[in-house]
Amino acid sequence: MTEEVAVDRSARRKARTRAALLRAAQAFIAAGNTNVPILELTQAADVGMGSFYNHFESKEQLYRAAVEDALDRYGALLDELTADLDDPALAFAQSFRLSGRLHRLQPELSRVLLNNGLALATSERGLAPRARRDIEAAVAAGRFTVRDPELAMVTVAGALLCLGQLLHDRPERDAAAAADQVAEDLLRMLGLSDGEARELCGRPLPEAVSST
Repeated sequence: MTEEVAVDRSARRKARTRAALLRAAQAFIAAGNTNVPILELTQAADVGMGSFYNHFESKEQLYRAAVEDALDRYGALLDELTADLDDPALAFAQSFRLSGRLHRLQPELSRVLLNNGLALATSERGLAPRARRDIEAAVAAGRFTVRDPELAMVTVAGALLCLGQLLHDRPERDAAAAADQVAEDLLRMLGLSDGEARELCGRPLPEAVSST
């Protein structure tokens, strides 16, 4: 085995270990149980105690990384699903509608986000920077009439978090219909007419997340 191959295998092994620790931490966060010893985290990840300290200095550092990883995965998915949209108002609407559906389709990721909800509005990862970007672009293009995009983002984040909690608490509700209705209300708040808000929220979504 060449040295280069050995290094590559070692890097892959470390990446798998880190990913396993992140998944384990995300499962505990989703369950609302972060007060667990490191040993329990490593057992859930099926890695040795020593492996933990090869990646993280503390349990708190692992939890921060786990939330950041969840937000990054969420943001990457939104980027992929909205990449071809030129209208920032449509991009905003579609991102929110997708996010509402993902509460039901990816419940563990949703729980991670909900259990860290206070940071959602100002985070530089996940939905927040993308929503702020789309709001600001829509204002610049004359599509939205918003005095303070940052305050608008607070409203948007609150609506998304409350919608997610409602969908978890009321599994009988139609997630797609609920997400679209809230998105319509937000578009009206941001300055679109009733008709245009309804039309944008009635457009087809990517097939992978088009159902409840």
